[in-house]
Amino acid sequence: MAFCMSRMIAHPAVVALLAGSLLACGAPDTPRPPDSSVPSAEAPVILVVGTSLTAGLGLDPDDAYPAVLQRMIDSAGLTYRVVNRGVSGETSAGAVQRVDWLMRQPVAVLILETGANDGLRGLEPDSLRSNLRTIVRRVREQRPRPAILLLGMEAPPNLGAAYTSQFRAVYAEVAQEFGLPIVPFLLAGVGGVDSLNQADGIHPTAAGQRQVAALVWKALRPLLATPAGS
Repeated sequence: MAFCMSRMIAHPAVVALLAGSLLACGAPDTPRPPDSSVPSAEAPVILVVGTSLTAGLGLDPDDAYPAVLQRMIDSAGLTYRVVNRGVSGETSAGAVQRVDWLMRQPVAVLILETGANDGLRGLEPDSLRSNLRTIVRRVREQRPRPAILLLGMEAPPNLGAAYTSQFRAVYAEVAQEFGLPIVPFLLAGVGGVDSLNQADGIHPTAAGQRQVAALVWKALRPLLATPAGS
């Protein structure tokens, strides 16, 4: 059964959760399509792991925020290759299952967006915490060790104040434990804003994705090496 909801949901936290789910609406891996502007294969990789928010469900892949980040990186004169590995409907447990495969290539920076579907399903925050820790530890086994940027999510308010508070706290706790930079809420300023979301009231439009990218860019830019002579 398709899980495509309408404008009846407007709370930013709910929008954030549902943006990551849509189990049957589906969006496969959406790497940046080849074109003449793609950086060379030798460029350091920024790997973006996430849900349908990252995959850019409902949009051309070039409008998803990882592709927008690529253009920001290019405009800044930096040499990095952004690889989008967003998968609709994935839980943090699913991210754990594929992290080793994803890390087969050298990665300079991992941008990690996961957990939205955990909250939607009411899974235990302790499970999310454990999965985030596992991902971070496995990524840090790579040499040279990649930088990691954690993107926070929110749980739907209908699960109760205690649950939503515990869920939100997981991201801050993991970031503090491992000394990670964090974007506390990926959809801040976008979730619940009609003009920045598609007709389903859930997924950001291209304009919304640009705002998401701008938010991520503020946290990502300090992790990237400045070109020599700058």
